[in-house]
Amino acid sequence: KHQPAPHGRCPSMCASPPVLGLHREPTYNWQATKSSLKERFAFLFNNELLSDVRFIVGKGRQAQRIPAHKFVLAAGSAVFDAMFNGGMATTSAEIELPDVEPAAFLALLRFLYSDEVHIGPETVMTTLYTAKKYAVPALEGHCVEFLTKHLRADNAFMLLTQARLFDEPQLASLCLDTIDKSTADAINAEGFTDIDLDTLCAVLERDTLSIRENRLFGAIVRWAEAECYRQQLPPTSENKQKVLGKALLLIRFPLMTVEEFAAGPAQSGILFDREVVNLFLHFTVNPKPRVDYIDRPRCCLRGEESSINRFQQVESRWGYSGTSDRIRFNVNRRISIVGFGLYGSIHGPTDYQVNIQVIESDKRITLGQNDTGFSCDGTASTFRVMFKEPVEILPNVSYTACATLKGSDSHYGTKGLKKVTQESATGTKTTFLFFSSPGNNNGTSVEDGQIPEIIYYT
Repeated sequence: KHQPAPHGRCPSMCASPPVLGLHREPTYNWQATKSSLKERFAFLFNNELLSDVRFIVGKGRQAQRIPAHKFVLAAGSAVFDAMFNGGMATTSAEIELPDVEPAAFLALLRFLYSDEVHIGPETVMTTLYTAKKYAVPALEGHCVEFLTKHLRADNAFMLLTQARLFDEPQLASLCLDTIDKSTADAINAEGFTDIDLDTLCAVLERDTLSIRENRLFGAIVRWAEAECYRQQLPPTSENKQKVLGKALLLIRFPLMTVEEFAAGPAQSGILFDREVVNLFLHFTVNPKPRVDYIDRPRCCLRGEESSINRFQQVESRWGYSGTSDRIRFNVNRRISIVGFGLYGSIHGPTDYQVNIQVIESDKRITLGQNDTGFSCDGTASTFRVMFKEPVEILPNVSYTACATLKGSDSHYGTKGLKKVTQESATGTKTTFLFFSSPGNNNGTSVEDGQIPEIIYYT
């Protein structure tokens, strides 16, 4: 059988020694051979010499007896201090720690005795648990740093689960950033189907995933199959729907094309028939029925959503005869436009059919468009109409925002601004300059008209 980890070797590389601990013979005048405090304490690490407490660490045959020194432990950890010196201090010479891995406990002790950090891929999680349990934040920090250095798309979900379990928000945030940047690779990794439902929902809620929605749907079906297996349920459509629960509502079905929806979700059996019908109607008819799913685009959007309004006042009425309302604009920095705010009816709650577009003015190229609809409540508010994908806008290039509405007379904006500047929380300024679009634009200009709001990410 193996002996306990000798001094200087990483415990993560050793098999568990037997329960019998170390019995080193006291060496006379060993102190004279150590030239520093660190060397003297390092010599006492995992050493019976002068020890006044022993720990039985781990369970069953894997358990290991580890000698220690109360003074060193209490000086390095408030938890050990309370254990030995607090009001409820233990008087036992042997303390059982069945929930701690021997290798992780040795890594903790090595750090407390000598400041040395010995962690590897196999021991980092158990060492992080132990460092948190005994309130040693410096070692906890080394574990998080180790995990951060080894974070990749194919282990991001596994590490995210651990980061949430151990309440490590900094590591969780880095995992989520990695998942955002390489969503497809992260979702294809083995660790994805092992995550819990709350972690799955935390990821699906993000606007910043870089993946098509139909592929995301395929991934959650795989996760549901694995979850059925964990819960010992047959992987039927009903059971998949049941285990997915609230996660299903976070798939943005409206962002799919009708073909993507028909080929996947519509045939999956995971959606109720009425939901399938409702979504098909949402894709194909106007006015569109309300659906319970988010229509905000995802796809590599960082930061906060912002919007600017180019009018200072709202009036009524504005009519529609099939001609597009258009306004030209340029922006001083790169942004992604995700939608427009449009005015709605002056005659109470109404549905509109609308086509929205962003056109690069000089080249006359349509960069993004959506045939959709929106419902308004009769107030003078603006109503969000979104693109399925963000539209990238480059600085100092002329673009045209275009909206073709079918419906009753609406409110419109007046006292228009030629220049609108929005400052973000970080102090970055985004400036829009507006110009009237030449030709037939249904009367919309810098001063008056439709398309009051542009909704964007910086």
